[in-house]
This record gives sequence, structure tokens and C-alpha cells, in this order.
Amino acid sequence: MTAGHGVGIGWRPEISGFVAGLPGLRFVEVVAESLPPTGPAPAALADLRARDVAVVPHGVRLSLGGAEPVDPARVAHLAHAAAVVDAPLVSEHIAFVRAGDVEAGHLLPLPRSREAVAAVVANVRRTQAELPVPIALEPIAAIFDWPDDELTEAQFITEILDRTGALLLLDIANVYANARNRGTDPVDLLDRLPLDRVAYVHVAGGAEHAGVYHDTHTDPIPAEVLDLIGELCARHRPPALLLERDGNYPAGDVLRAELDAIAAASGYPTVT
Repeated sequence: MTAGHGVGIGWRPEISGFVAGLPGLRFVEVVAESLPPTGPAPAALADLRARDVAVVPHGVRLSLGGAEPVDPARVAHLAHAAAVVDAPLVSEHIAFVRAGDVEAGHLLPLPRSREAVAAVVANVRRTQAELPVPIALEPIAAIFDWPDDELTEAQFITEILDRTGALLLLDIANVYANARNRGTDPVDLLDRLPLDRVAYVHVAGGAEHAGVYHDTHTDPIPAEVLDLIGELCARHRPPALLLERDGNYPAGDVLRAELDAIAAASGYPTVT
């Protein structure tokens, strides 16, 4: 991703008409598993590509942090998704979603151990060998930590990036959520991450339930997350930032206001 990509939005079928009507849009992200495993991309994404809007496939089911090798069929699907939209890169999570034959149906956190680093590195390298483009890795929001961590979060992420050469997909809403739930300072993590490795940034809303903040992607962006974008950009402005919405879609004027708020916080031009 380059600085010219600015502010983007997650493409979802439910808001495809809204996304198509954004005049200044330079990039979108699509859930990789929502694309067909063979054949062309949906017409709406092809239309965006014809406007030179970059499309980034975002995987959610590779289970890069699993103890087992990644499924070759799922890797092939991600590679096909990258090819059919002529993507500049793809992204996936530093997490696991299955063990044995059991699918969790959710992104699960890893223990921050050297053994877990080795498992992630092995799976990222297997994936990179089959991909036509670079991969960016996203640390997830987690409502619990495993006991007896050997590494800090920043050390864990940095070692994985260093050993794989992968880029970083930084979810600033995850940074906020984890810090709020742990009672730590989110800015401290920003100061310890390799921000020059950030390919792009996720921005999303969340809500607190029973004393725990959840990164829901279905609620408004908190002011604190927008403030963190300012802190991030003061240290190293990322090439691009993307609004994630995965349900409870608001009216178009509300989405436009959130995109404008991300643009204002980052200093990028508005896309609305």
C-alpha cells in the first residue's frame, strides 16, 4: 500500500452501493473467504478495479497460529482471491481458529511464547510460498491473555514480522480494546511496535458489556480510537486506514461521517 491510498472501507455486499458511490475512494478490503474459490471476482469489485480502486483480500480462516500446518486449499483460495482482484497484498490474523477437526468460528488469541512464534512463522512461510503478493499480519483483540507469557505483545509481534518479512496490519481499535481491558496504556504499545512496517490500519467501533470492551465492528467508533489515530500518525502515518463494519449497518450519512472523522484524524483527504 502507498500513501496515495488514504482512507478506505471494508467492502461488504450489504453496503456495496454505498461504497461504489464514494467519489474519492482509493482502496477497499474484502473478506477473502467471501470470494469464489474459482472464477472471476463479483461484478461490483470488478467495477471498483476498473476505477483503479485497490482491493485487498483479508483472510479470516487460515489459522496461522494453529499447531497444524495451514490447509493448502485455504491458502490456494487466498492466492486466487489476490489474483482475481489484482491485489497489492493480502492480510490475515495472528490467531488460530481451529484445532484438530474443531472449528472455533472465532479468532482465538495465542500464548505469547516462543513455541507459538515458531508455529506462526512456519505457517506464514508456508502461505507466503504460495502467494503472488506480500502478506500483512493483524494482531487481534482478545478478552483474555494466556498465563505465563514469555514475550510482551510488542516483542511477540515484532519477532514474527522479523522472521517472516511480513508487513503489519495494525488494528487501532484492537490496540484500544486490549489496553482498555488490560488496564494498560495503548500509546505505550504504539511506541514499542515497528510502525514503519504498517501496511494499513483497521478502524472500527465497539461496545462494553459486563465490564469488558468488545471490538464488535457493529457500533460507532469511540472518540478514544480516533484520538489514537492521531497518536499513531504523530509517530508514523500509515499508508492507508480502513473503516471496518460487519453488521448493524447505519445510514449512509453516518458511514460518511465516520470516514470523514478518520480522514480528519489522519490528515488524509476525505473520500466522501
